[in-house]
Amino acid sequence: MQPSESTNLYFHIAADQLKMPEWLRRLLITPKREVTVQVAFERDNGDVETVLGYRVQHDNARGPMKGGLRYHPTVNLDEVRALASLMTWKTAVVDLPYGGAKGGIGIDPKTLSKKELERMTRVFVDQIHEIVGPDSDIPAPDMGTNHEVMSWFRNQWEKYHGFNPAVITGKPVEEYGAKGREEATGRGVGLLAVKLLKRINVRPEQCRTAIQGFGNVGSHASKFLFESAFPVVAVSDVSGTYFNSKGLNILEMFSYSIKNNNRLEGYSGAEKLPAEALLELDIDLLIPAALGDVITKENADKIRAKTIIEAANGPVDPEADEKLAARGIMILPDILANAGGVTVSYFEWVQNRQHYRWSLDRVRQELDHTLSEAFENVWQQSATLSVSLRTAAFMLAIGRVQRATELAGGTG
Repeated sequence: MQPSESTNLYFHIAADQLKMPEWLRRLLITPKREVTVQVAFERDNGDVETVLGYRVQHDNARGPMKGGLRYHPTVNLDEVRALASLMTWKTAVVDLPYGGAKGGIGIDPKTLSKKELERMTRVFVDQIHEIVGPDSDIPAPDMGTNHEVMSWFRNQWEKYHGFNPAVITGKPVEEYGAKGREEATGRGVGLLAVKLLKRINVRPEQCRTAIQGFGNVGSHASKFLFESAFPVVAVSDVSGTYFNSKGLNILEMFSYSIKNNNRLEGYSGAEKLPAEALLELDIDLLIPAALGDVITKENADKIRAKTIIEAANGPVDPEADEKLAARGIMILPDILANAGGVTVSYFEWVQNRQHYRWSLDRVRQELDHTLSEAFENVWQQSATLSVSLRTAAFMLAIGRVQRATELAGGTG
């Protein structure tokens, strides 16, 4: 199943609950604009590399469109289309005044020198600068990009349009970025884990947790949960799974990863297992924080966790989702679970528009408030209508976008 098909399947399940007519479904599903551009840049040896770049703008009924830039070899138009749609529902479920967009380039950034990465980014901006901006579409970091790439993007965009740091979020703090943005997605996952456990009457110290992925999201989620008394018994990255049945020293691993070029390879303070072993461990909470579609119909029956929090985008495919639900495994869906990043991106955008900077404490407080309110709304919707947390989240999001669309007129 293609990524966009998976996203639309969840949409239709929620739309059925809302008794939404077919014409309105087509309107809300269909992206407003899809752009594919040629990105030709010079390699350090003088050769010219040509790759494809994408920007999909899904919906702007609730405000400017918002979504990350992803540099990864698997990036293609359908994946970007699906992620743009997810951003529409993600911003709506946490009630941010945004719509959804997404962009990316189909290349492995690890194969590029820093200068090549910068040249490629600037050429990409040259191709899309007319369709992005602080009042229309605001990019942000995603897989394979970071605050430095955002600085290059902003600098190149401003050559055409003049000073306006609100054009992009996820910038370095020194260049009008928000304090706490880098930790935001992982911290949000941790905050929501705590709130979910309270609802199901499980104490943190009783919740053996495994986190797949120790990149930006997984490492910060691990750190937050470790500091909140969760026994994090396993984490993994491409080098393998690191396991300790009594709990890992996450602070030590966090420091090791930073010193080791953001990799855990060579860490000796835990038992090392194959990378794929993490998903099948006997644990209470599983947090997939790496790639999409890691839990499928082929391995769903091997999942032993009682609860799953989707820190990655689309880590559980629809067929696996159905199997896990039938076994009573609760899943906190990605459109809520990993919304901490876009929430703090919104705070950054607000600060840029006001030319005012918030403290880290205020950012964290506002993040906690926003995610807590969204979680309670989704939980109540789920309990009231006896639907899954995923369907409840989609229903809330779709309902808000539908209302904004109807209020704007032109739909009937």
